[in-house]
Amino acid sequence: MIIASQKRKENIAEYLLYMWQIEDIIRANGLDLDKIKENVISKFPADEATLRQMADWYESLIDMMRREEVTEKGHLQMNNNIIGDLADLHRRVLADPSFQEYHKEFYATLPYIVELRAKSGSDKAGEIETCFNALYGVLLLRLKHSEISNETAAAVAHISKFIALLSKYFYLDEHDRLFKHDDE
Repeated sequence: MIIASQKRKENIAEYLLYMWQIEDIIRANGLDLDKIKENVISKFPADEATLRQMADWYESLIDMMRREEVTEKGHLQMNNNIIGDLADLHRRVLADPSFQEYHKEFYATLPYIVELRAKSGSDKAGEIETCFNALYGVLLLRLKHSEISNETAAAVAHISKFIALLSKYFYLDEHDRLFKHDDE
């Protein structure tokens, strides 16, 4: 809750990856708030009021996961909406020839996206979601202390740089500082 709020303000990509991790933490604890209190919330150094707020936050996420039927896999609609917002921004920025740096980063990353999409089988995610799936997959590998191939590391380096730029543009767009307006 506290970390999520801070990440949401500062970096949408980090926020989304964090929220995906929270979904998995909730699943790993069997959508059981008592287990989450014991295994997660109790480890957080905070006062009682903050710990109660955290428990309420997790409880609301558990409720949303049940209502949205993502208790075993998938993502909450609010997280899917962010992917949609990022994909929409991606299309708008690509359509604008003044964003040459973005075009360069995207087209340098595109071969990796195409390769990842080809490997994904029947679950064809869009370009932006494919990038996030790759970043999250590598995050999980690192948490498990698994080896990451040089090819994967290279792909993720390109994807990270591209998503960092998209996140920067997302922040600027949210604050109406990305696209020049006719009234300026």
